[in-house]
Amino acid sequence: MPAPTMSGAAPIRVLGWREWLALPALGLPAIRAKIDTGARSSCLHVEAIETRNQAGREQVRFLLAPGEGRPPHWAEAPVLDRRIVTDSGGHRSERIFILTPLRLAGEEWPIEINLTHRRNMLFPMLLGRTAMAGRFLVDPARSFVLGDPGADQAHPALA
Repeated sequence: MPAPTMSGAAPIRVLGWREWLALPALGLPAIRAKIDTGARSSCLHVEAIETRNQAGREQVRFLLAPGEGRPPHWAEAPVLDRRIVTDSGGHRSERIFILTPLRLAGEEWPIEINLTHRRNMLFPMLLGRTAMAGRFLVDPARSFVLGDPGADQAHPALA
């Protein structure tokens, strides 16, 4: 069966319900993410967060604890926006959004991510539907379709 396409465009890649992806500008060459078509926005776990004004623009500094044997580190980005987000439990809170490049399936493009505390969740990141719209189909019966970055071969999602 040929790969699915949208309006005669290039074939659409298929993802599983969980995948490895990269956020290179944040120093994350590989992070496990839940591919969440039920979530509008993407979110990333942060341990700590600080904001400040720099030259009239709000900046956010945040502590990332990626796990997978990698030490925590600080990252910084301009604040894109502050928005009210409703989590899966129905709780509403204001979150800081940033714009950063995402690398997945050999492609790279900018996505909006909100920063939040996800310590008790299985995945440090959720990839929401806005970030992948028109690029991927999701097969909820599959996992890590793009491979494992710990494997001996180059990881196609991060290439």
